[in-house]
Amino acid sequence: MLPAIFGLEGLQLTDNECDFFRASQPMGFILFGRNIESKQQVAALTASLRETLGRDNLPILIDQEGGRVARLTAPEWPSFPPAACFATAWEQDPEAAIRATELNYEALGLELAAVGISVDCAPVLDIPQPGAHDIIGDRAFGSDPTTVARLGRAALDGLARAGVVGVIKHIPGHGRAMADSHHDLPRVTADDTALALDLAPFTALADAPMAMTAHILYEAWDTEHCATLSKTIIRSIIRERIGFDGLLMSDDLDMKALSGSVPELALAALNAGCDVALNCWGKMIDMQGMAELLPEATVSARHRLAEAMAAAQPLGESVDMSKRQEALMADRDTLLKSINDGAV
Repeated sequence: MLPAIFGLEGLQLTDNECDFFRASQPMGFILFGRNIESKQQVAALTASLRETLGRDNLPILIDQEGGRVARLTAPEWPSFPPAACFATAWEQDPEAAIRATELNYEALGLELAAVGISVDCAPVLDIPQPGAHDIIGDRAFGSDPTTVARLGRAALDGLARAGVVGVIKHIPGHGRAMADSHHDLPRVTADDTALALDLAPFTALADAPMAMTAHILYEAWDTEHCATLSKTIIRSIIRERIGFDGLLMSDDLDMKALSGSVPELALAALNAGCDVALNCWGKMIDMQGMAELLPEATVSARHRLAEAMAAAQPLGESVDMSKRQEALMADRDTLLKSINDGAV
């Protein structure tokens, strides 16, 4: 098994992709807007991926947080609120906000499961700081570590009930970044004491099945390498201090925060301690380069993958997903309305 998660070119697999994926056996795949047209088409695409690799428990990922980060969009799919909506509800009624979050992410997860998507790159556990870049913004469950942890846990639980694995991100914390890592490498100058605030939600959810790294340089921990490429941060901060022992994936290696070729960055991320390298864009030259350069997935990475995928079992065929989702969303909306009506 190749320790890579690959993107795809279009709405269906090409013959070249089928041949390459069958031969290279990547750990999983990730879908983006260019791969999505309709429910029927996405379901056919995910089925073809499983058939090509011969793995029923294949991780097929998507970024479906709700709010502005959503690959499955209206009118084909319902819209879901951003995480900040539930942080606002928490201020009025924490227990009701937790329940509303669970309902929301179970309903969201059912949309994914219905078309064969098994992993959601959510929830965001980053804590935005005043003056930071707004790349996180309303994607976060607020600015209080306890709130973020409790609502993040509810999101993971909701996804799991829908048969979908959640990915906590962006470990060890993206909330202080003054730049968008899609375009530049953020440098965080906060000291270790201040950074402990950012770690708290990740520590509380250290038993999460999967996590995604941050392409951020934290001067207090490593003055040369961003977290994705830092042996020190992955070993000492993520694995030991936070205590995360699940499947650790890099963020997309084609982001401008990083410099170098995608295959070289993938190898560097694995050497730093990531279990799997994420390459989102479906460029055959980059994927072939990774297949030529990367070693086989380690025994520990395979074990973590198996444990992660077992954390959210697929739903039985007898479940009426549409009817169940409708009830979940109705209950969520009733709860949120009740919370808002009770606000002073």
